Amino acid sequence: MKTWILLRGLTRESRHWGDFPESFRQADPGARVLTIDFPGNGVLHRSASSADVREMAGHCRAELARRGVAPPYDVLAMSLGAMVAVAWAHAYPGEVRRCVLINTSLRPFSPYYRRLRPSNYLPLLKLAVFGGSAAEWEARIFSATSRLRAETSEVLKDWVAFRDEYPVTRKNAWRQLCAAARYRAPAAKPAASLLLLASRNDALVDARCSQALADAWNCPIRMHPRAGHDLPLDDPRWVIEQVRSWIGTGDGG
Repeated sequence: MKTWILLRGLTRESRHWGDFPESFRQADPGARVLTIDFPGNGVLHRSASSADVREMAGHCRAELARRGVAPPYDVLAMSLGAMVAVAWAHAYPGEVRRCVLINTSLRPFSPYYRRLRPSNYLPLLKLAVFGGSAAEWEARIFSATSRLRAETSEVLKDWVAFRDEYPVTRKNAWRQLCAAARYRAPAAKPAASLLLLASRNDALVDARCSQALADAWNCPIRMHPRAGHDLPLDDPRWVIEQVRSWIGTGDGG
């Protein structure tokens, strides 16, 4: 059975995928679709987050072993989760068959001011230093990550409820941010088949980060003209269509 592993980004948990995992599964009825939370997020919010992307990859491997799910795996991941997918594919090439990397950025391929757009520095610093209510946190995250969702009230209501139930501590958020900032990918492309998906309208991470990675590793990239950073939230159908097309043409291994 084909197994897809879905990995989210900084301080996000499995529920932030919304309906996407089920839609993804329906598009590939023979596949198993699983989500994993990193320590410090979601059901693991009481655990200490790792400040090392490679340790996060090790957590994914251990969690799948605990569930009795054997490789090979296909991984669809965004942002910090995509960094974890790259580290995993490099360290254990026999385990990861395909990677779909969404709106990620990697050292040494992009400078820091593209990996996190400067317009986010002050708002995020204020929240990190002075804190804020769940509603304030989630409203800021939504404004930075979505461009196409009209039903903001429902999305925000869900996100605030997630944060209230499984709060991510400022210490864990900082450790995850440090992990993302410190991770340096190897120069060589991983053995897994790679597809990059990016959003031209991403207000958090410059889309040129994905383009730089595609150029360096000579792998296909598909660019959404209007969506924000949270591409599976803004246009899930487009994401699914790109993945299906990639695999259908044989480029996806």
